[in-house]
Amino acid sequence: MARRASAPRRYADAAFEIASRDKAVETWRKELDAAAETSTAGELERVLANPAIPLDQRVAVAEKVFAELSKPVRNLVLLLVRRNRIEQLPRVAAEFRRLDDRHNGLTHATATSAAPLEADEIKAVTARLEELTGGRIDLETAVDPSLLGGIVVRVGDRLIDGSVRGRLERLRNQLASGAL
Repeated sequence: MARRASAPRRYADAAFEIASRDKAVETWRKELDAAAETSTAGELERVLANPAIPLDQRVAVAEKVFAELSKPVRNLVLLLVRRNRIEQLPRVAAEFRRLDDRHNGLTHATATSAAPLEADEIKAVTARLEELTGGRIDLETAVDPSLLGGIVVRVGDRLIDGSVRGRLERLRNQLASGAL
């Protein structure tokens, strides 16, 4: 199973390497996103992934549907069809975006607060996260009233919990363990 999960990353790594070499990263990114969206629309993904349909027919359908893509991106899509991995195209596109963002020094973060953040608060959180990471931050915001107050920020695999709920839980754990 781990091998299947790492396949989108390997395809995206190879695609990013080719796109970088050809100085066409932005084109690849747009076309992979468009192809991923197209592949999951309607019945197309089930048709392209259906082993009951002969491979040459599935490839012909993919060639027609993805004819507007540049040749290298279309070749990747056709490779996924031939290897019975077309359902992984959205993950390949997402991984490609992640590689491009990392290459450009952009980090995605999510700030969850008990109430909607004001524009100046969003700017302050973004500026502080940029200081911490040393790069640019693309901040998304969410609201979770169960936090009671404060903010929880997720940057990559790091979690910064400054919520009232988190503080109360830590206090409860300290009291339960007798640490106070």
